[in-house]
Amino acid sequence: MLTIGKKRLEYGLFLAPMAGDTDHAFRSLCNRFGCEWTTSEMVSAKALIYELRCKKDIETVPGKTAPLAAVYPDETHHSVQLFGSEPDIMAEAAARICACDYRGAMFSQPPAAIDINMGCPMPKIAGNGEGCALMDRPELAARIVRCVKDAVPVPVTVKIRAGTDTTAGTADFAKLLEQSGASLICVHARTKKELYRAGIHPDVIRAVKEAVSIPVVGNGDIRTFEDVAAMMRQTGCDGIAIGRAALGNPWIFRMIIDGFEGRSFSPPSAEERIRMALSHAELLIAEKGERSGLAECRKHLAYYTRGMRGSAAVRNELMTAPDLAGVKEALCKILRTGADGSEACDD
Repeated sequence: MLTIGKKRLEYGLFLAPMAGDTDHAFRSLCNRFGCEWTTSEMVSAKALIYELRCKKDIETVPGKTAPLAAVYPDETHHSVQLFGSEPDIMAEAAARICACDYRGAMFSQPPAAIDINMGCPMPKIAGNGEGCALMDRPELAARIVRCVKDAVPVPVTVKIRAGTDTTAGTADFAKLLEQSGASLICVHARTKKELYRAGIHPDVIRAVKEAVSIPVVGNGDIRTFEDVAAMMRQTGCDGIAIGRAALGNPWIFRMIIDGFEGRSFSPPSAEERIRMALSHAELLIAEKGERSGLAECRKHLAYYTRGMRGSAAVRNELMTAPDLAGVKEALCKILRTGADGSEACDD
C-alpha cells in the first residue's frame, strides 16, 4: 500500500508522464485497466504565469498551457507536472493550478499533487537549466521544492533521474528533496547522458530508497509483470511508473495486477486492439476537435497496430485518413486482412 497525501494506492501503479502522449484521453484509458495514478504532460511554469499576465483578450489569444494543466472531473488521483528553474515562478504557477486560477482554466478540479520535473534530459529543457539540469544545482532544486510546498495545499512529488553524467550523489540529492518537503520521489533509473537507451541502474533506486523515508517509485524498462517483480525485489521501491510500454498497450496495468493477484493474464485479441485504437481516436477527436485529434491519434494508432497481420499494407492509409470514418475503415482492413474476424467493424 502506497500513500500520497490522503490517496491510497493498493498496487503502486503509475503512468509515467510523457510529453505529447499522456493527455486526458490516454490517461483515462490507462485508468480503465487499473492504473492508479497519472501525471500530466510537462507544464511550463513560466508559460502559465506569462499567459496569465498577458493583456490580450483570451477569446482571441487563448492560453496554450491550460489544456496541459487541466485536471478533468474524473481524475481524482492525478498530479500536474511543472518544470522551471525559478522558485517564485514555480510556486505561483503551482498555487494557481491548485486554485484553478489561470488563463483558460477548463475545470474547477484541483490536482491531487504537484509534481516537479527534475528528470527531463532533452536539450531544450535541460539545456535551459530546467529538468534534469537541476540535479547539478541541489541548493536551487531544494529551494524550488520548499517554495512550491509552502504555496500549495497538496503533496509535492519530484521526478528525477539516476544522475546527469554519473550516478554519484543521487541518493544525497533525493534526501535533500525529502528534507525540503517532497512527499514522494520517482526515479527514472537512467542518467541524463543515457537518455532512453536500453538498460537501467536499479542500484540507484535502491540507494534512494535507503536514503529517504518517503515513498520511492521506480521507472525504466518495465514491460512485463516479471520486470515489476524484479525491480521491486532488487530495489525495495514502493511503486512502479510505466511509460513507453503503455503506449498502444493500456492493458499492461491489468497484466501487472493479475500478476500481483496470481491470476493468468489473457492478452487482448486483434479485435480488442482494434476496438481500443478506435476508442482512443474517438476520445482524442471529442476532446481536441477532428483536426488536432486526428493528427495526434496517428502515432497511437501505429502503436496499437504494430506487429498485427496486415498492418504494414494498410499503414499509409491509416496515417493519411482524412477523418474518423477513414480511420475506422483502415483499422477494419487490418482486421480483415489478418483474418481475425470483423465484428469490431460492424455498425
